[in-house]
Amino acid sequence: MTAPIPADIPDIPVIPGIAASAAAATVPVVPADAVVPRVRRPLVAVFRLLVALTAAAGVALALLLGSPSRVLSYFTIQSSVVVAAVFALSAWRAWTARRPLPPSVTAGTLLYAVSAGLVYHLILVNGSSTFSMTGSMTGDIDPLTGWHALTNQLLHTVIPAAAVLDWLLLTRPGPLRLQSAAAWLVFPVAYLAFALTRGALLPPAAPARYPYPFLDVPQHGYVEVLGNATVLGLACYAVGLLLIALDHIRPGPRRHRPPENRISSPATSGLK
Repeated sequence: MTAPIPADIPDIPVIPGIAASAAAATVPVVPADAVVPRVRRPLVAVFRLLVALTAAAGVALALLLGSPSRVLSYFTIQSSVVVAAVFALSAWRAWTARRPLPPSVTAGTLLYAVSAGLVYHLILVNGSSTFSMTGSMTGDIDPLTGWHALTNQLLHTVIPAAAVLDWLLLTRPGPLRLQSAAAWLVFPVAYLAFALTRGALLPPAAPARYPYPFLDVPQHGYVEVLGNATVLGLACYAVGLLLIALDHIRPGPRRHRPPENRISSPATSGLK
């Protein structure tokens, strides 16, 4: 004769680690490719590779035409290096059907390319601008001709325009968050610290001691230079917010899906 089973059996205390692993073992892991098949995008990969090669060619030409230490001090050159690296990696991922780069990376790269182009066209080569400058990043004071003109157009016009087209037509929407606009300012702030430190360490007679007129400390002083940098930083932040807003309303590129082959319940329909 056995003892009666009590009506209320107390719960067994949870043992850390064992319950979680047991629950995880009962849940099947479905690969993402089984739900959404990977799709190669060869045309997108070719376009992005061309953009990367164009950015690399522009940087290489600028280095050949001028002093490397001076050329590498410009924000346009540094942002073009970022464009070349990001677009090359993005082209490889599109060609091999890999997961795209994080939206914050692609949008941040676009922001840097567009900001460099806007500053160049609206401030540096604008005759009515207080900080208008002549010549090129190689230190020439004559009007740009030949390879110098080609390099400037590649870096300040072609690359920003190509980055915009890629983001609008070939890149799926984020989602991007408002915090990204502030995070994207890390690179410009780091560049500002680099430019001011470099100018302070170079001798006063060094050519192109400060890469841009609005950062020229001997001419404007630190207070005005920091004020100029603050205005440009706020403008860059506003452009970042605009990109985030556009990302939430712009349509994404259409994605080709292979035909489905599902088996439905016999009560409703047959194969379809």
